[in-house]
Amino acid sequence: MTTTENKTHTGRCFCGTVEIAVSGEPVGMGYCHCESCRAWSAGPVNAFTLWPPDAVRFTKGTDKVGSYHKTDNSLRKWCTVCGGHLMTEHPQWKLIDVYAAIVPSVAFKPGIHVNYQDTVIPMRDGLPKQRDFPVELGGTGQLMAE
Repeated sequence: MTTTENKTHTGRCFCGTVEIAVSGEPVGMGYCHCESCRAWSAGPVNAFTLWPPDAVRFTKGTDKVGSYHKTDNSLRKWCTVCGGHLMTEHPQWKLIDVYAAIVPSVAFKPGIHVNYQDTVIPMRDGLPKQRDFPVELGGTGQLMAE
């Protein structure tokens, strides 16, 4: 299926109580290696899709969405019924990270690794490896070798 600017993708938590919709195209996709994302995702790396806030909405189960505000730029959301993780709002960047596995109809095409200085699983895939974040997101913009 060809994705267009008006395409809507749907996703849900693990049990299906909470459903979301994202519209259009993500503004970025990649992998985060920071300790916080690794702990939250219970994995060695977190696959992300970034969306403008107006492209993301809850379509079911809004009253069952929990949140945790760890830092000023991280408001994590999950289903309070099953614990399934949904997204992280990044207000300072005006972006929402909808976890790649939540929206399976979005063709995951990673373009970058961020926080690669914290990696626990080296990935030799030819993608740029940012030490922290790109300059436009407040990072150093420094690249690391694979």
